[in-house]
Amino acid sequence: MKVGIMQPYFLPYIGYFQLIRSVDLFLVYDNIQYTKKGWMNRNRMFLNGKDVMFSLPLKKDSDYLDVCQRELAADFNRQKMLNKIKAAYQRAPYFSETFPLIELIVKYENPNLFCFLQNSIVRICEHLEITTEIRISSDIVIDHGLKSQNKVIALCEAVGASAYVNAIGGMELYSKHEFDARGVNLKFIRSKPFKYDQFGYDFIPWLSILDVMMFNSLDVIKERLISSCEIIDEGE
Repeated sequence: MKVGIMQPYFLPYIGYFQLIRSVDLFLVYDNIQYTKKGWMNRNRMFLNGKDVMFSLPLKKDSDYLDVCQRELAADFNRQKMLNKIKAAYQRAPYFSETFPLIELIVKYENPNLFCFLQNSIVRICEHLEITTEIRISSDIVIDHGLKSQNKVIALCEAVGASAYVNAIGGMELYSKHEFDARGVNLKFIRSKPFKYDQFGYDFIPWLSILDVMMFNSLDVIKERLISSCEIIDEGE
Protein backbone atom coordinates (compact mmCIF):
# COMPACT_ATOMS: atom_id res chain seq x y z
CA MET A 1 0.00 0.00 0.00
CA LYS A 2 1.35 3.42 -1.00
CA VAL A 3 0.87 6.27 1.47
CA GLY A 4 1.30 10.03 1.12
CA ILE A 5 1.37 12.52 4.01
CA MET A 6 1.15 16.29 3.72
CA GLN A 7 0.11 19.34 5.68
CA PRO A 8 -3.03 21.04 4.34
CA TYR A 9 -2.81 23.96 1.95
CA PHE A 10 -5.43 26.35 0.56
CA LEU A 11 -6.29 25.42 -3.03
CA PRO A 12 -2.77 24.06 -3.63
CA TYR A 13 -1.09 23.56 -6.99
CA ILE A 14 -1.76 20.50 -9.14
CA GLY A 15 1.25 18.60 -7.74
CA TYR A 16 -0.57 18.25 -4.41
CA PHE A 17 -3.42 16.42 -6.14
CA GLN A 18 -1.03 14.37 -8.27
CA LEU A 19 0.43 13.09 -4.99
CA ILE A 20 -3.02 12.23 -3.63
CA ARG A 21 -3.93 10.52 -6.91
CA SER A 22 -0.72 8.43 -6.85
CA VAL A 23 -1.25 6.81 -3.44
CA ASP A 24 -3.77 4.46 -1.84
CA LEU A 25 -4.05 6.41 1.41
CA PHE A 26 -3.42 10.11 1.96
CA LEU A 27 -2.93 11.45 5.49
CA VAL A 28 -3.44 15.15 6.15
CA TYR A 29 -1.50 16.58 9.08
CA ASP A 30 -3.76 18.37 11.53
CA ASN A 31 -1.38 18.26 14.50
CA ILE A 32 1.46 20.14 12.85
CA GLN A 33 2.52 23.67 13.66
CA TYR A 34 1.01 26.42 11.56
CA THR A 35 3.69 28.01 9.40
CA LYS A 36 3.52 31.78 9.22
CA LYS A 37 4.01 33.09 5.67
CA GLY A 38 3.71 29.53 4.38
CA TRP A 39 1.07 28.18 2.01
CA MET A 40 -1.47 26.83 4.47
CA ASN A 41 -3.79 29.80 4.15
CA ARG A 42 -2.69 31.47 0.92
CA ASN A 43 -1.91 30.80 -2.72
CA ARG A 44 -1.47 32.45 -6.11
CA MET A 45 -3.92 33.02 -8.94
CA PHE A 46 -3.78 34.66 -12.36
CA LEU A 47 -4.98 38.24 -12.74
CA ASN A 48 -4.36 40.54 -15.72
CA GLY A 49 -1.27 38.69 -16.88
CA LYS A 50 0.35 38.45 -13.44
CA ASP A 51 0.32 36.12 -10.48
CA VAL A 52 -1.32 37.63 -7.41
CA MET A 53 -1.65 36.34 -3.88
CA PHE A 54 -4.97 35.54 -2.25
CA SER A 55 -5.25 34.44 1.37
CA LEU A 56 -7.51 33.40 4.19
CA PRO A 57 -7.36 35.95 7.04
CA LEU A 58 -6.70 34.36 10.41
CA LYS A 59 -7.70 35.25 13.93
CA LYS A 60 -4.70 36.73 15.75
CA ASP A 61 -3.11 34.04 17.90
CA SER A 62 0.18 32.42 18.85
CA ASP A 63 2.44 31.40 15.98
CA TYR A 64 3.24 28.22 17.91
CA LEU A 65 -0.22 26.70 17.66
CA ASP A 66 -0.92 23.72 15.44
CA VAL A 67 -3.00 24.25 12.32
CA CYS A 68 -5.96 22.54 14.01
CA GLN A 69 -5.84 25.21 16.75
CA ARG A 70 -5.99 28.20 14.40
CA GLU A 71 -9.19 29.89 13.30
CA LEU A 72 -10.28 32.08 10.43
CA ALA A 73 -10.75 35.76 11.28
CA ALA A 74 -14.26 36.62 12.43
CA ASP A 75 -14.43 39.36 9.81
CA PHE A 76 -13.38 37.12 6.90
CA ASN A 77 -15.40 38.47 3.99
CA ARG A 78 -16.09 35.38 1.92
CA GLN A 79 -18.02 37.29 -0.73
CA LYS A 80 -15.13 39.69 -1.23
CA MET A 81 -12.79 36.77 -1.94
CA LEU A 82 -15.30 35.24 -4.35
CA ASN A 83 -15.71 38.57 -6.13
CA LYS A 84 -11.94 38.79 -6.59
CA ILE A 85 -11.81 35.28 -8.04
CA LYS A 86 -14.77 36.00 -10.29
CA ALA A 87 -13.19 39.19 -11.60
CA ALA A 88 -10.00 37.29 -12.42
CA TYR A 89 -11.57 34.29 -14.14
CA GLN A 90 -15.10 35.06 -15.34
CA ARG A 91 -13.92 34.96 -18.97
CA ALA A 92 -12.05 31.67 -18.48
CA PRO A 93 -13.38 28.75 -20.59
CA TYR A 94 -14.30 26.57 -17.61
CA PHE A 95 -15.47 29.28 -15.22
CA SER A 96 -19.08 28.04 -15.16
CA GLU A 97 -17.97 24.50 -14.22
CA THR A 98 -15.44 25.64 -11.61
CA PHE A 99 -16.88 28.67 -9.83
CA PRO A 100 -19.78 26.83 -8.11
CA LEU A 101 -17.20 24.49 -6.54
CA ILE A 102 -15.12 27.44 -5.36
CA GLU A 103 -18.25 29.03 -3.90
CA LEU A 104 -18.97 25.87 -1.89
CA ILE A 105 -15.39 25.86 -0.60
CA VAL A 106 -15.15 29.53 0.33
CA LYS A 107 -18.61 29.66 1.88
CA TYR A 108 -17.91 26.68 4.15
CA GLU A 109 -18.79 28.08 7.56
CA ASN A 110 -16.53 26.13 9.91
CA PRO A 111 -14.08 28.73 11.33
CA ASN A 112 -11.42 26.15 12.24
CA LEU A 113 -8.53 26.51 9.78
CA PHE A 114 -7.80 22.80 9.49
CA CYS A 115 -11.45 21.86 8.99
CA PHE A 116 -11.80 24.58 6.35
CA LEU A 117 -8.72 23.36 4.47
CA GLN A 118 -9.63 19.70 4.84
CA ASN A 119 -13.06 20.35 3.38
CA SER A 120 -11.54 22.16 0.40
CA ILE A 121 -9.13 19.30 -0.33
CA VAL A 122 -11.89 16.69 -0.16
CA ARG A 123 -14.22 18.77 -2.34
CA ILE A 124 -11.61 19.23 -5.05
CA CYS A 125 -10.70 15.54 -4.99
CA GLU A 126 -14.36 14.68 -5.49
CA HIS A 127 -14.57 17.15 -8.39
CA LEU A 128 -11.45 15.69 -10.00
CA GLU A 129 -12.74 12.15 -9.39
CA ILE A 130 -9.78 11.22 -7.19
CA THR A 131 -10.90 8.25 -5.12
CA THR A 132 -7.91 7.95 -2.76
CA GLU A 133 -8.86 7.40 0.88
CA ILE A 134 -8.12 10.53 2.93
CA ARG A 135 -7.61 10.41 6.69
CA ILE A 136 -6.50 12.83 9.39
CA SER A 137 -3.09 12.24 10.96
CA SER A 138 -4.18 12.58 14.60
CA ASP A 139 -6.68 9.73 14.11
CA ILE A 140 -3.75 7.34 13.64
CA VAL A 141 -2.54 5.77 16.90
CA ILE A 142 1.16 6.64 17.25
CA ASP A 143 3.33 8.77 19.52
CA HIS A 144 2.36 12.16 18.12
CA GLY A 145 5.27 13.76 19.95
CA LEU A 146 7.55 12.34 17.27
CA LYS A 147 8.98 14.78 14.75
CA SER A 148 9.80 14.88 11.04
CA GLN A 149 11.05 11.58 9.58
CA ASN A 150 10.39 9.58 12.74
CA LYS A 151 6.75 10.65 12.74
CA VAL A 152 6.33 9.85 9.05
CA ILE A 153 7.77 6.36 9.51
CA ALA A 154 5.59 5.75 12.58
CA LEU A 155 2.49 6.76 10.62
CA CYS A 156 3.48 4.50 7.73
CA GLU A 157 4.00 1.54 10.06
CA ALA A 158 0.71 2.18 11.86
CA VAL A 159 -1.33 2.04 8.63
CA GLY A 160 0.60 -0.86 7.11
CA ALA A 161 2.28 1.08 4.32
CA SER A 162 4.67 -0.75 2.02
CA ALA A 163 5.73 2.51 0.33
CA TYR A 164 5.81 6.19 1.25
CA VAL A 165 5.54 8.77 -1.53
CA ASN A 166 6.71 12.30 -0.82
CA ALA A 167 6.87 15.47 -2.88
CA ILE A 168 10.21 15.85 -4.68
CA GLY A 169 11.04 18.97 -2.68
CA GLY A 170 11.45 16.86 0.46
CA MET A 171 14.11 14.54 -0.96
CA GLU A 172 16.84 15.86 1.34
CA LEU A 173 14.67 15.48 4.43
CA TYR A 174 14.52 11.70 4.42
CA SER A 175 16.91 8.78 4.59
CA LYS A 176 16.12 5.83 2.33
CA HIS A 177 18.20 3.62 4.64
CA GLU A 178 15.99 4.51 7.63
CA PHE A 179 12.80 3.76 5.69
CA ASP A 180 14.21 0.49 4.33
CA ALA A 181 15.17 -0.58 7.86
CA ARG A 182 11.51 -0.24 8.86
CA GLY A 183 10.18 -2.04 5.80
CA VAL A 184 8.91 1.02 3.94
CA ASN A 185 9.99 1.81 0.37
CA LEU A 186 10.75 5.54 0.05
CA LYS A 187 9.57 7.13 -3.22
CA PHE A 188 9.20 10.66 -4.54
CA ILE A 189 6.78 12.24 -6.98
CA ARG A 190 8.09 14.73 -9.50
CA SER A 191 5.57 16.99 -11.22
CA LYS A 192 6.11 18.08 -14.81
CA PRO A 193 4.78 21.50 -15.79
CA PHE A 194 2.23 21.62 -18.54
CA LYS A 195 1.39 24.79 -20.41
CA TYR A 196 -2.10 25.98 -21.18
CA ASP A 197 -3.50 29.24 -22.43
CA GLN A 198 -3.99 31.98 -19.84
CA PHE A 199 -5.90 34.57 -21.88
CA GLY A 200 -3.00 34.79 -24.33
CA TYR A 201 -0.48 36.10 -21.77
CA ASP A 202 2.94 34.58 -21.07
CA PHE A 203 2.33 31.37 -19.18
CA ILE A 204 2.83 31.39 -15.39
CA PRO A 205 3.28 27.84 -14.02
CA TRP A 206 2.47 26.31 -10.65
CA LEU A 207 -0.42 28.55 -9.71
CA SER A 208 -3.28 27.30 -7.55
CA ILE A 209 -5.37 24.36 -8.75
CA LEU A 210 -8.00 27.09 -9.12
CA ASP A 211 -6.14 28.35 -12.20
CA VAL A 212 -5.80 24.85 -13.67
CA MET A 213 -9.53 24.18 -13.27
CA MET A 214 -10.53 27.51 -14.79
CA PHE A 215 -8.51 26.97 -17.98
CA ASN A 216 -8.73 23.19 -18.52
CA SER A 217 -11.52 20.67 -18.93
CA LEU A 218 -12.05 17.99 -16.32
CA ASP A 219 -10.90 15.32 -18.78
CA VAL A 220 -7.64 17.16 -19.47
CA ILE A 221 -6.94 17.65 -15.76
CA LYS A 222 -7.65 13.99 -14.98
CA GLU A 223 -5.22 12.96 -17.71
CA ARG A 224 -2.57 15.40 -16.45
CA LEU A 225 -2.90 14.06 -12.92
CA ILE A 226 -1.36 10.90 -14.33
CA SER A 227 0.79 11.91 -17.30
CA SER A 228 2.38 15.10 -15.91
CA CYS A 229 4.16 13.45 -12.99
CA GLU A 230 6.39 10.48 -12.29
CA ILE A 231 7.24 8.38 -9.24
CA ILE A 232 11.00 8.06 -8.74
CA ASP A 233 13.49 6.59 -6.31
CA GLU A 234 16.00 8.75 -4.48
CA GLY A 235 18.75 9.96 -6.80
CA GLU A 236 16.92 9.42 -10.10
